[in-house]
Amino acid sequence: MPNLLTHLRIALVGFLMGCADVVPGVSGGTIALICGIYEKLINGIKSFDITSLKLVLNGDTKGVWGRIPFPFFIALGTGLLTAILTLAKVLEHLMTNHPAQLWSFFFGLVLGSILLLAKKTWSWKPVDWVMFFVFAGATFILVGMQSLQTPDGLPFIFIAGAIAICAMILPGISGSYLLVIMGKYATVIEAVNDRNLVTVGVFCAGIATGILSSVRVVSWLLSQHRHGTLIALTGVMAGALRTLWPWKKTLTTRINSSDEVVPLTQVNIMPGAESNLPMAIALAVVGVVAVLLIERLAKAEEA
Repeated sequence: MPNLLTHLRIALVGFLMGCADVVPGVSGGTIALICGIYEKLINGIKSFDITSLKLVLNGDTKGVWGRIPFPFFIALGTGLLTAILTLAKVLEHLMTNHPAQLWSFFFGLVLGSILLLAKKTWSWKPVDWVMFFVFAGATFILVGMQSLQTPDGLPFIFIAGAIAICAMILPGISGSYLLVIMGKYATVIEAVNDRNLVTVGVFCAGIATGILSSVRVVSWLLSQHRHGTLIALTGVMAGALRTLWPWKKTLTTRINSSDEVVPLTQVNIMPGAESNLPMAIALAVVGVVAVLLIERLAKAEEA
């Protein structure tokens, strides 16, 4: 029964990660971090290495099963795919018709995550504050960039996939948002819709390369410089709040898979008189409270 409950909780986390990844601007890595599975996710991905490949080639099924946490990935993947298949349309509808309310909730989720990380790493020394503001400032500038003109060839599609997945596993940064900045979001969406297997295959190869290399860096940093790494991640999430500001003005649009016009690039604006500010604040508070409850449940399970 304890194992079943553990797998159900991991599936729930996967479900929440899937919900987050559907929305450009929100990172599934943030959800993994606040739910207490981030390091397990990083180390699990890291187990897909040369040693595991040799075990597969030698037919050592038991060795492969013992090295790679398949039950963890099965539970997480089930929840993630369930969210994408069942809630993609719902979240897309909310993003189109109630964007401020949806962004407010996610703003609260990330804000609550920042408070939790700050609590875990407190108290900060002057160098910690410098690191926090450097990473927060750099992320704030990065996510505020508009779409760039980048090469259209397959080599850059590969690079875009590697960069996007590196961002996706970092709390705070959305891989899909970086694709927008690199001018490749619409290209990838179009390739998927048109069943352009060459472009999609090259993009997926970039994803595989990026995730297998970046997780090793993150894992090493967490094991050797845990305190500083967590402060840096706190700064990244603080800077990424810029993308979650509820009130935005649309600059460019795209056609989604349902032939609907949806926002592609946006800039933040102050709430106007027509904005439902009390509702936005209430949903942000709900997001903060949700993070605190998730963290408390994770602690209760560990105990």
